[in-house]
Amino acid sequence: MNQLMIKFMAELQAGLAVTLGASIITLIFSLLFGTLLAIGQLSKYRWLRRLATIYVEFFKNIPLLVVAMFFFIVVPLYFIPINGFTAGVLGLILYTTAFIAETIRTGLLSIPKGQKEAGQSTGLRESEIMREIILPQAFRVVLPALGNQFVDLIKNSSILAVVAAGDLMYHGDLIASNTFQTLDTYLLIGLMYLSLTLPLSYLMRYLEMRLAWGYQPKRFSLKLSQLEWRKKSSRKELINNETVRSLHLD
Repeated sequence: MNQLMIKFMAELQAGLAVTLGASIITLIFSLLFGTLLAIGQLSKYRWLRRLATIYVEFFKNIPLLVVAMFFFIVVPLYFIPINGFTAGVLGLILYTTAFIAETIRTGLLSIPKGQKEAGQSTGLRESEIMREIILPQAFRVVLPALGNQFVDLIKNSSILAVVAAGDLMYHGDLIASNTFQTLDTYLLIGLMYLSLTLPLSYLMRYLEMRLAWGYQPKRFSLKLSQLEWRKKSSRKELINNETVRSLHLD
């Protein structure tokens, strides 16, 4: 196995870079779109709820391979030419977004309604309440589930081998077919995937412990302090207005 790794070091490094790049790009966009979809599923607008729900249910219930092959074969044939890497990443983003949206939606539903009412009482807008109060708590609740999604994303990135995107699995298949050392090759590929997923698992576990309910980050504490200050200011202003009004009546 050592000789195999030394001989094909350049190919393995190139494949590892492609796998990491595809995973990071997918993680960023799927987390962003998944958050928006989760909020859309709980929107007060029926048409927005339906659109978000249809998207999530559709991509949750079809294989990732079908999505990737659609972008790899159908899109270049009937629409615009794209390479294998782009096709694979687009498929990963659309597929992963659905699962992340469902995870975040669960976290949003777990937040008591009193949190929103408290924000409204301080004069915050709906967007500010969601951004500053609801979402930070929801992410803290679903962090373990999101960690599992991120690990699954790295493993699912092996779908890039099917669309010839030059990822780690793709180069592993080439090495195995050229050397006929299938056992050593796939053991090495498995260890390289493990070197990506294990540190991520430990990182998510560490963040989960840091963001436990007994711990409040400085930024979150600052937000709470600001909200309390605004609430006290509103009360003082209300008392002053009542005092002035009573003086005028007298």
